[in-house]
Amino acid sequence: MHTDMEISPTWRLVVALALVDGAGRVLMQQRPHAREHGGLWEFPGGKVEPGEGPVEALVREVAEELGIAIAAADLVPVSFAASPVVAGVRPLLLLLYACRRWEGEPAPEPGAALVWARPEAIHALAMPPLDVPLAAALEAWLKNLQ
Repeated sequence: MHTDMEISPTWRLVVALALVDGAGRVLMQQRPHAREHGGLWEFPGGKVEPGEGPVEALVREVAEELGIAIAAADLVPVSFAASPVVAGVRPLLLLLYACRRWEGEPAPEPGAALVWARPEAIHALAMPPLDVPLAAALEAWLKNLQ
């Protein structure tokens, strides 16, 4: 007999992008107020759909959300965060990639807002829980590149 603790949950895979400009600032997106975590700031991105890998999903999501083109070869994995496993709730695994090159000018989707922030200032933004450790990991990662 199996208990809920013995059954592996089906994880929801989500990808996020730390778009870093020439001045070292990171693009953060404010979620539309009508959505879950509305009004909070996050790294742009979205769900990985069936049949696509994380990198392909991120290229697609960034084109849809920001209207810019990024190349898979320019994406660098930075960190990940996972939600706790709770009975009845599908856990989430969030993968953060960084990118320094893109084509086009980032524009927010309807109801959203964008801001370029210094890595050390991102933690001051109100963020969904999983974006908080990713912001810290990104700041450390960027410092190691200097």
